This record gives sequence, structure tokens and C-alpha cells, in this order.
Amino acid sequence: MQANENSLLSAQLKGFPLFLHSNLALKDCSINPKSPLLYITRPSEMEKGVLPGEDWTVFQSNHSTYEPVLLAKTKSAESIPHMSVDAALHTTVMQDLGLHDGIQRVLFGNNLNFWLHKLIFVDSVSFLTGKRLSLPLDRYILVDIDDIFVGKEGTRMKVEDVKALFDTQNELRTHIPNFTFNLGYSGKFFHTGTDAEDEGDDLLLSYVREFWWFPHMWSHMQPHLFHNQSVLAEQMTLNKKFAVEHGIPTDMGYAVAPHHSGVYPVHVQLYEAWKQVWSIKVTSTEESPHLKPARYRRGFIHNGIMVLPRQTCGLFTHTIFYNEYPGGSSELDKIINGGELFLTVLLNPISIFMTHLSNYGNDRLGLYTFKHLVRFLNSWTNLKLQTLPPVQLAQKYFQIFSEEKDPLWQDPCEDKRHKDIWSKEKTCDRFPKLLIIGPQKTGTTALYLFLGMHPDLSSNYPSSETFEEIQFFNGHNYHKGIDWYMEFFPIPSNTTSDFYFEKSANYFDSEVAPRRAAALLSKAKVITILINPADRAYSWYQHQRAHDDPIALKYTFHEVITAGPEAAPKLRTLQNRCLVPGWYATHIERWLNSYHANQV
Repeated sequence: MQANENSLLSAQLKGFPLFLHSNLALKDCSINPKSPLLYITRPSEMEKGVLPGEDWTVFQSNHSTYEPVLLAKTKSAESIPHMSVDAALHTTVMQDLGLHDGIQRVLFGNNLNFWLHKLIFVDSVSFLTGKRLSLPLDRYILVDIDDIFVGKEGTRMKVEDVKALFDTQNELRTHIPNFTFNLGYSGKFFHTGTDAEDEGDDLLLSYVREFWWFPHMWSHMQPHLFHNQSVLAEQMTLNKKFAVEHGIPTDMGYAVAPHHSGVYPVHVQLYEAWKQVWSIKVTSTEESPHLKPARYRRGFIHNGIMVLPRQTCGLFTHTIFYNEYPGGSSELDKIINGGELFLTVLLNPISIFMTHLSNYGNDRLGLYTFKHLVRFLNSWTNLKLQTLPPVQLAQKYFQIFSEEKDPLWQDPCEDKRHKDIWSKEKTCDRFPKLLIIGPQKTGTTALYLFLGMHPDLSSNYPSSETFEEIQFFNGHNYHKGIDWYMEFFPIPSNTTSDFYFEKSANYFDSEVAPRRAAALLSKAKVITILINPADRAYSWYQHQRAHDDPIALKYTFHEVITAGPEAAPKLRTLQNRCLVPGWYATHIERWLNSYHANQV
């Protein structure tokens, strides 16, 4: 109920025993500890200072259905006309318990720009849905410190910085059981700082058992630049040798690629080398499916490696001095205290934060950020902060988000950041521009052969398993990745405008194929051939008889299509393959949800 210039300064909400007072400037917001909707919110604090904007609405009622949630003072501390003189606190968020009209609701006196409104909004959704739209209070946090030993002179940790890291870890453990910083290293850069920084390296290694460790690449190289898997494995082996020589644990099962190169989009050689040298089970990236918006980042599993979404925290390699923080130090404090960093933990049950070595030298902004974040979370929320080593954390993640196990491959050329970390030996011109999606027994093979006769059109190479069909988007082949898919198409020549197409008749009635195809081939044209569904069903039945299917040979077509739910499983399977692809409206609607009508 944000006020505007046309709002009445005082009015009764029509049909309700509730009065509104608008266009107010407010300050000093507090939480009603008796509010029944509080779940995550801890009511022990007051947000002192002026609230954003001068267009606030406050609520007043004597009816028992209304319970204040947030209260604030007027900015000038003057009383509001028509309100009792002793009303020093005014309600900015009001809960309607439903005693007046049977409907429960929560009324906000302004938008969600005020951070405390976001927190109360989350609790409101939880309360009004009976916790059906709610997360447990547990929040798992892992803080990665990338590029240990990599920073240039003047940005690295010295002895006092290492001691502060260790002391802060112990301090954080009083709020997060067993909290442990996770250190990522490239061994080639050990002892490449000033003398004081090299002493910091030595002290850090003397604390080796106090932290968790994970490898980058030996020389911090970007894996996607190297097509030869043996080169990647050699780099990893050098880093592993360094780890063994210095007592660094090598069995954490977690690794992070420099610049997240080769993780998403997938560089197959990286995944294979990780498994070969390190037995990696988990990695993380900020690029899946895109860097921004961060709230859409998701995990996936590829080639047996669990990929977790990684979060930023407002700190980057160049943010090393508090007073030189971009936009001023108040910007960093705003990110921590109710801003983006706070919201990341609030809205995500699991957060892996990326920081860098340089954030722990000089002004130690990494330590400052997470100490203040934990303090703020404990002051304002009932969240239970926890941590787990990377492998257990990944297992926990996919228990919560089991629907994310399957990857969603996208066109790397549609996102500049993706294209920058994708091998230059690969080209998006190798993807088909036309899909023939079926259904089966409608003449798709004939169309495939006719199109293949055109000099400017090229079909995919045949598959050793499925003949002329790749069957990539609808089944297990999808998990082999886009490199596997591209191998079915020629490398484009420089002299012709190659136009590739593929035909897989099982795509038409697949529940997953439309979304997958649109993610990778968003601009492709899609062809489906529709004949009388009864003719199509009978043709499939005869096709199975011709291939000596014992069920098709045993039963007549009428018996197959009229079989009831109690029929034998194999008979029901044949029935479904006859009938389900003929549910044209259902399947076309699914494709039109993923592709524009002028593409189909």
C-alpha cells in the first residue's frame, strides 16, 4: 500500500475496520515480538535511522483481527492527526488474522525496498501458506578462498593476516559449528611475494591441518584453452605433487577451475582429468545457467561430478581496502546488513561464497564481511548456521534440489561470458538449424532423405545405435553433453553457408525434449508431420509386427488399443507407443511453450 500524490492523508479502508494514514516519513523500525507470523525473523532488534522514502502508509485499528508486525516512529516524532496522542509507534506492516471476513492477509505500508520488509515478506508467505512455501531454518555456508599463493606483491597475506584468518575461523565457530575456511591453491606461485608475504605463505602451511583445501590448476591456467587432456592432467599432477610435499590433504574431492573455465559450458577434458588425477566428486561455478540474475543459478551433475552454484559476496580481487570500496564503505555495509549478501543466505538453504586471497590481506575485507554477516544474521533471524565439507554439502544440495540433477545445456554463443570460457576450437555453427521431431510413422524418414539430397542441406551423421537418429534431447544421450552432440555434424567449411538438420522422431512426444532443444537451439526451425492419429497408431502396430514383436504378433490391433489398466505391462507399453504420440494437441502445446509459433 505505497502512498502516492493522490492518496488521502487519512482514510478508512472501505469495508474494513482499518484506518490508513499516508505520505509519511518514518524512522526507527521495530518488530512486534507477539506477532504470530514470525518464523525466520527474530524480534529482538530495532532498525535505527530513517526508513527509505517519504511515502509510507501506516495502519490503525481497534479490531481484534489486526495484529501489528512492524512499527515505526514518524521522522519528526510529531503525532499524526486523528490518531491517539500516545501512539508514538505506528504500524507499517499489519497482519489480518481473518476474524473480520474469514480471510487472512498481511498488509505492507510500503514496497519491498526496505530490507526488513523482505524478511517479513518471506515469513508472511510461510505463514499464509501453512509453511507449504517455506524453507527450514537450516542454512549451510561454505566460504572458498580462491587463488592462495597467486596474488601479486602487495595483495597477499602476511604473518599477521594468517593469524587473523585462524583467529576469525575460531570466532566464527562459536556461531557456526566446525566452520572452516576452504582454501584453493595453485602451487606454482608459492613464495612469489615479498619476503613478508612469503613468511605468510610459510605460516599458512604450518596451519595446514586447520583449514580445508582444494586445488586450482598448477599455473592457474584456464582449462578450456587446452584441448589435450594429458596437458591438463600434467598440470594437475604438478599441483598434487606440491600438495603432497607440503602436507596439504588431497582427498577432499572438490576442485574449482580458474575463472570457472570448462565447468559450464562443459569442457569434457577437464572433467576427465579431474577424475583421473584427483578423483573429484564436486566443483562449483557461478555460470550455471548464467552469472546474472544470481537467484537463478542452479546445480547439475555431469560425468559423475556434482556441480554446485557458487555465489559472490561483494568482494573481488581488487576490493582490498575498506575506504576504497566502490561506492564507499557504506555500500559494503549495505550489502552485508540486509542487502544482497544477507538475502543470499536468507533465500538459499546452501551458499558457497567465492572470495580471493587478496580479500584477506591489507584491510582483510573477507574477515570483516563474514564476521559482520554472521553477527547480523544472528541478531535479526532465527536461522541455524551450519557448514559441511564440499562432498557432503553437494549431497545435501541434491537431496534438497533433486530436480536439478539433470543439466540443461545452452548455446554457449548466446552468453558472452560462456563464449569466453568455451574452447575456440568449437563453433556454434556446428549446431543444426532445423529439427524434424516426428512423430514416428508419419513420413519423417522420407523427409529426412529428401532434404539430404539438397546440396545446401546436411543431415547429421548416423548413429551406431539409433541409425539416422541421434536421439539426443529425449534420453540418456543428453547427459553425454553438447560436445558429443556436435560430433554428429560436419565441421563447417568457410566457403559455404552450411545448413545442418537432424531428425529424431521420438522428440515429438517427449516431455523433456522441447525445453532442452529450445535451450540449446533457440533459433532453430521445428518440423512435425501430422497424419490421422488412428492411421499413425495402426502403422506403428504393423511396424512392430514386422519386427517380430511378440506382443504385436499375439494381439490384434483392436485388442492392443482397447486393453484396460489391468492388462499385462508389455501390452500396456505397446498400447502407449501406439496411442500417446497421437495426442497431438498435448505435445504441440508443449513445443509451443518452448518455441515461438512461427518457428514450428
